[in-house]
Amino acid sequence: MDVLWRLAVGLLVGFLTGKVLARLFFSARRESLRLSNHSEGFVALAATFLAYGLAEMLEGYGFIAVFVCAVTIRAAEHTHGYHRVLHSYVEQLERLLTVVILVLLGGAIARGLLAGIGWGELLVALAFLIVVRPLAGWVGLLGGKTGPRERIALSFFGIRGIGSLYYLSYALSKGEFGGQAEWLWAFIGLVVALSIVIHGATTSPLMNRLDRLRVKKARAVAGDEGLAPNTPV
Repeated sequence: MDVLWRLAVGLLVGFLTGKVLARLFFSARRESLRLSNHSEGFVALAATFLAYGLAEMLEGYGFIAVFVCAVTIRAAEHTHGYHRVLHSYVEQLERLLTVVILVLLGGAIARGLLAGIGWGELLVALAFLIVVRPLAGWVGLLGGKTGPRERIALSFFGIRGIGSLYYLSYALSKGEFGGQAEWLWAFIGLVVALSIVIHGATTSPLMNRLDRLRVKKARAVAGDEGLAPNTPV
């Protein structure tokens, strides 16, 4: 039930929903129904709720359904400009919700969320951020088209840790953790707070350094090919 059925339902619902929405977006016979002509970004939110709700109603994984739905819509029209509209809307909405969550997290920390945290938890949280996640990201990017420097940067910064709050909420709503819910919230809050401090302080210096190395490499390539130093590469 938890593996075969829920995964299968999530994949199937996401695929079918994506196919229907892609047809509605890009190739509906009636011009008024072709949503890509209206350039409305909130449709991305509607698609998210639709895929998630249908999958959960059928006892499937809504999170997987949303992902598959998005990939299916993208695959229908790779170069259509409507994808930029949807992406821009989702990105703005994500940033807005992230700000709200971080404000709430900061309030929880100020009210004593981390009161029970000790040196052991601090060391484990740092190990997650500095060792485990970068190593997992680096291995996951092996064989890709990213260069070694880009791979290191992507692995170090990883994805936003806000998702950990969602996963913990989901886990606590589905299982029993023997009275450890409060400690788990404190530990996850510590990891997210450390991530904000560490990655926030290092993003600009590391990315600026990476940009300078790219420019230096491009100029070296231009010199090897006999181009003028200021020739765009």
